[in-house]
Amino acid sequence: MAELGLTETVGILRQPGVRPRRSSFGLGWEQLYLSAQEEQPYRAEFGPAPTHLLILHLSGPVTVRRGKGSGVRSRAVPAGGLFLQPAGRTLDVELGDRLDTIHAYLTDEALRDANDGRSVELSEELGATDPLVEQLVLALEGAVRHWEPSARTYTDHLTGMLAAQLARRHRAGALEPEPTGGGLSTRQLNAVRDLMEQRLAEPLPIADLAAAAALSVSQFTRQFRASTGQSPHQFLLGLRLEQACRLLRTQTSPIAEIAVECGFSHQEHLTRVMRNRLGTTPAALRRAG
Repeated sequence: MAELGLTETVGILRQPGVRPRRSSFGLGWEQLYLSAQEEQPYRAEFGPAPTHLLILHLSGPVTVRRGKGSGVRSRAVPAGGLFLQPAGRTLDVELGDRLDTIHAYLTDEALRDANDGRSVELSEELGATDPLVEQLVLALEGAVRHWEPSARTYTDHLTGMLAAQLARRHRAGALEPEPTGGGLSTRQLNAVRDLMEQRLAEPLPIADLAAAAALSVSQFTRQFRASTGQSPHQFLLGLRLEQACRLLRTQTSPIAEIAVECGFSHQEHLTRVMRNRLGTTPAALRRAG
């Protein structure tokens, strides 16, 4: 089986505004091509690709539109958001602003291997979140960044886990059930999460969150906890911590700046929350990569 490379991207990574940082080319990967890059705004149409495309946003939120005519979808996709394009379909897409991404081009064979040999039809997704997929893609990018031949078994294992998660959680028709027990609908919860991610660094009154769900404050607080098991403040703190972890792994900005950018009062606040929730510190996380 041949190594995957740029030909699997049907021109997506050959856009004039794409500035590549690193890729898996030359490492012998046969079921996955991975590329990390900076992308400038563009609009283009790409022909059907032989591989499934998964894009992880490392920065944001950035507005992305896909489709055309009556089928256009648009969303402000935050850092950590996913873009999923199944193989064999034409892609019409517009990127509204500069964006840091990791692209993973996965073969259909990898999906079938992860699904007991049965074919899998993936869904088209825009702005979905999946912490496991995010961590797997980041781990694969880290393996590319610090490549050594002995890591091949490890990356093959990560590729299989990524394919299995896509086959299990992101197949066509695998819709998330609406919550029961008086919780928020999926639409309401997505609207609230979008607002939190857009205003991550700002003080965010609970009245604004309730308005995004079209509920009173008391209704919203009760239904949000029923859906997530957390208060809105606890949930928002978790999003801020996730973003801080991403920036610590991918940027060299001072820890104090990252803390404020992610909505923490100061570096000590970030350190306290990270130690309580993750058992580590910003400096230790950054050293671990």
